[in-house]
Amino acid sequence: MTSSPSRNRRADARRSRAAILDAATRVLNAEPDASLETIASAAGVTRPTVYAHFPSREHLLLAVVERITEEAVAAMDAADLGTGPAADALMRVLDAGAQVTGRYPVLLQVISAHPVSSQADHDRHTPVADRIRRVIQRGRQTGEFDDRLPVDWLVAATIRLGHAASEEQDAGRLSAPAAQDALRVSLLRMLGATAQADFSPRLR
Repeated sequence: MTSSPSRNRRADARRSRAAILDAATRVLNAEPDASLETIASAAGVTRPTVYAHFPSREHLLLAVVERITEEAVAAMDAADLGTGPAADALMRVLDAGAQVTGRYPVLLQVISAHPVSSQADHDRHTPVADRIRRVIQRGRQTGEFDDRLPVDWLVAATIRLGHAASEEQDAGRLSAPAAQDALRVSLLRMLGATAQADFSPRLR
């Protein structure tokens, strides 16, 4: 049974779109001011093909953000959110996300320089927030975390603390182990972790 022409066209379009996103992620992380023509060349397509999928540079950047988010979420899911102490699971989730975003430092600076609406920013973080929320709720159910603060506030604060740890490490103010220690201690205190948790900082 042969494929229909329309099915072949859809498959070709999906391949072209994936190639453009691959190229954009790679090229913009190395050369943030690269033109769409440069990205098209790296993807092996024409500039009109890029515009057929992404009407503007902003549309392309948003799609790249979505792609990186999907990669980070897949890494978080692979970190096994449902096993072990909740504090350890939370650190694994944050570390998995940081490992992915750490591959694209220049590109993420480009993206952060583009203002977005509060709704778009919320939507961007929703898949990540959902995984963090699940771990925090599990910690509450098992008695590892207390329930004095609203879950949504804790999720938002956890994301910001994760960003702060990465920024301090990138700026050279903390070593990677020190940033991890600072993040863990801050999270445990904020979450009201039980006495069994290791609070002692090992900053260096």
